[in-house]
Amino acid sequence: MLGGAERVHRGTRKVHSVNDTLAAALPDLTSQAQGLLEDTIALRRDLHRHPELGLENTWTKERLLDALAPLGLRVRESATSSGVTAVLDGGSDGSTMLLRADTDALPLHEDADIDFRSGDSDKMHACGHDLHVAMLVGAARLLKERQKQIKGQVLFMFQPGEEGYHGAKFMLEDGLLDDAGEVTKAFAIHVGGNVPSGLVAIKGGPQMASADVFEVVVRGRGGHASAPHHALDPIPIACEIVIALQTMVTRRIDAFDPGVITVGKITGGTTDNVIPETATVTGTIRAVSERTRAALHSGIKRVAENIAAAHEGAAEVAIVFGFPVTVNDAHVADDVIRVASAAFGERGALRMPQPVMGAEDFSYVLQKVPGAMAFLGACPPEIPIHTAAPNHSNLVRFDETCMTKGMALHVAMTLDHLG
Repeated sequence: MLGGAERVHRGTRKVHSVNDTLAAALPDLTSQAQGLLEDTIALRRDLHRHPELGLENTWTKERLLDALAPLGLRVRESATSSGVTAVLDGGSDGSTMLLRADTDALPLHEDADIDFRSGDSDKMHACGHDLHVAMLVGAARLLKERQKQIKGQVLFMFQPGEEGYHGAKFMLEDGLLDDAGEVTKAFAIHVGGNVPSGLVAIKGGPQMASADVFEVVVRGRGGHASAPHHALDPIPIACEIVIALQTMVTRRIDAFDPGVITVGKITGGTTDNVIPETATVTGTIRAVSERTRAALHSGIKRVAENIAAAHEGAAEVAIVFGFPVTVNDAHVADDVIRVASAAFGERGALRMPQPVMGAEDFSYVLQKVPGAMAFLGACPPEIPIHTAAPNHSNLVRFDETCMTKGMALHVAMTLDHLG
């Protein structure tokens, strides 16, 4: 997921020191997070046993509300989803720091060899969202203990529907940013199952891709398979479109502003001796700039329609917009490197040289508020990195001890901004 991350070269960028509030907290912060690890693991495993999909994670919401109740935060439940916000009011007026965790799982069967496996054969927390929630609850507990040191408010965002359901967009439309003063910085953490445990990695600018879906329906004329000249076979037209789309990407898209088109599904026909009337090509579109995203959209339409027309057929192209490009604020990304290095040592924080083509709906928040998402390695130390299952695998496993650093980083970023 984070392939190609590299260490920060201290001589090439100016790295400022942390503020006094954070400097005073750092000696004890990681050890205090370590003290919460047992409870944090218990919460994570409870969530893992009860995965939920989409925008309605009702069991997860109730478990989350129970976990937050002792902290006395101002809690609000979203109107259009099972999203939850909680506000910690600091010791004086000031800005607001937004911290986010996503709550939903994925629709697949779990085959990982663990004793707290999913209790639903068709659902699994395969992307680490259960760790995200548990870490943020732990961070809320640590920040509550430092409430008087915080100059402003902390807005905790627990969001369903990240896996393709636009949950962050719904929470924004529900008034997320109106819950606590002026939100001046946003931060989130995403774990990676095949990244060294505890390693923090980030880059400024585009860090993750946009993700759109396309469907091309090729229309011909049905007929007998023994006489294709009396029909108009849409299947070879569809095959030609698939190959031409790959050529279009390599010949028409700037290699330094990349895009990806992957065909994931081709359907057509009912049996061996019938030429069907239609064939359908479905796939994903990824880009790390809006310019390339638009070029890919228009390119698919141009290629599909004209290849079909060249064969006297027709092609209908539909594109469903997904998440936008995840763009980290460059200054906030620098803050993450600075704070993580101060908290975990210089080798604990890496600056990524290039984005990854996965997508994230935290991108909607980053369109509204300067902020960043950091990756946190979670590969179990007993599993070699090169053989570890990645996120979204039915076999993925996560090192729960990484949550100590996740909790500490949430707190450290908040104290750095609001201390």
